[in-house]
Amino acid sequence: MDWPSGVKAEALFSSDVARNMMNSDEPAWSLLDPNNPSGLKLQLDAKLSDVGSKHPQGVEYVTIDERKGPVHVEEGAIVEPHVHLIGPCLIEAIATIRSHAYVREYTWMMTGSLLGHASESKHSLFLPGAKAPHFNYVGDSILGSNVNLGAGVKLSNLRNDGQHIGIWLNDVRRETGLRKFGAVLGDDVQLGCNAVTNPGTVLGKSCMVHPNTTVSGYHAENGVLR
Repeated sequence: MDWPSGVKAEALFSSDVARNMMNSDEPAWSLLDPNNPSGLKLQLDAKLSDVGSKHPQGVEYVTIDERKGPVHVEEGAIVEPHVHLIGPCLIEAIATIRSHAYVREYTWMMTGSLLGHASESKHSLFLPGAKAPHFNYVGDSILGSNVNLGAGVKLSNLRNDGQHIGIWLNDVRRETGLRKFGAVLGDDVQLGCNAVTNPGTVLGKSCMVHPNTTVSGYHAENGVLR
């Protein structure tokens, strides 16, 4: 299926690390397909099979659940007290997880990324410098480099009726093939406090979403959404 260039990795992300993880011919959200042989799940499983488990040291009240897979926290990552980590997950060096965060399976936090107090992540990729710092939910999503989610931002990932998620492109509704799909946020996207993205939202580079705004569908780079 032919997809517009704006929803592909080359248009959304500048870093080689992002582009190398994604098929250049497919929309960026194909990385979130659990059945994709080059998807986030299998890439993370392969990475963790090489490096194994590694737990944070010297931090009180951090709980770890490895029944589904290993938890690996690289040297130099910051994990504050009262964090719960569920494997498989990978927290790279210089990433930060603040107190009372809930890190669920298939979270991959790259260097310099941040998950904040009372925030939750699941099956999501935080590219370098991406931040979800206060009371956020990040599910089945990709956060580009230097993305920032304002306090209370939620990336909704499941329709109320549980059906597969579509996205409107050029006034045509296209099926993503995914039942769970939060958002793909290009590099430098900024979302104001308490904004909500509906399932299947794609925002191009440097889009800005005003506080208390609900966003759906695809928006090209540099958009301002009120």
